[in-house]
Amino acid sequence: MSLQSKRLPADKIYRGVLLAAATSVFLVVALIVFEAARGAGLSIRTFGFGFLTGTDWDPVADHYGALPYIYGTIVTSAIALILAVPVGIGSAVFLAELAHRRIGSVVSFVMELLAAIPSIVYGIWGFFVLAPFLRGAIEPWLIQHFGFLPLFRGAPFGIGILNAGIILAVMIVPTIISISREVLLATPQSLREASLALGATRAEAIGVTLGAARPGILGSIILSLGRALGETMAVTMVIGNTNRITGSILDPGATMASVIANEFTEATGTLYLSALIEIALVLFAVTIIVNAIARVLVYWATGGKREAVA
Repeated sequence: MSLQSKRLPADKIYRGVLLAAATSVFLVVALIVFEAARGAGLSIRTFGFGFLTGTDWDPVADHYGALPYIYGTIVTSAIALILAVPVGIGSAVFLAELAHRRIGSVVSFVMELLAAIPSIVYGIWGFFVLAPFLRGAIEPWLIQHFGFLPLFRGAPFGIGILNAGIILAVMIVPTIISISREVLLATPQSLREASLALGATRAEAIGVTLGAARPGILGSIILSLGRALGETMAVTMVIGNTNRITGSILDPGATMASVIANEFTEATGTLYLSALIEIALVLFAVTIIVNAIARVLVYWATGGKREAVA
């Protein structure tokens, strides 16, 4: 008698429950896309592709373009990754490979607490602490020494794209450190021992470990990027919220999430509300694209295999 015939009804029920749970994820995503597309239908029909390339945002004239918000989202997330990735990976390597395990456990616990802090608390800190510091010290120094570059031209407001990028970096660093450290600790100890036995230095052995942990580290970076793209309240409080494209990171700006948070309750017109929903749909599409890129990167990093490779 086959094992399939001996399977108890409870096993079949259990499989069915798990299948339903997995299927529900796709249903939820489909419902989100359907509702967002239905709500954005009027804006899509009115502006078409010009909505993504337009720069005007005029609720009085009912003319809307999302390019400044798309630009602000990409720039602030890029600044966050530039600042957070080296610090996050370096800290994870130190905690997993060099620091004492007790120290690593304590610091990792603190990092997880930082990741659990509500975003509005970061926003308050960025507005009342970071903004005056940037306005009084960092931005004047950047203007004085690097003002010849378009990135650092303008007045030292303290509130702007740079502030938002730093806040996002502080928010995503704990995620990168925590996940990367766990991935490094999960790599086989035999990799380190084999490298040292072949005459590798400690740094070269750590390099081998990083090669094996590369898919997990990439995953932590992409996960952090997803949070940076969709962060709302903290960014809304410190970015300045102006709908223009600027080449300087010292100037105010806006993101897709911040414009929705600022104007959704004020959207009385049908087309106005539809335009905001279309921005949400674009943000959702950007998230899907980021996740697709993440899968490609992991596939490339692992050589097409599911397990990590050195």
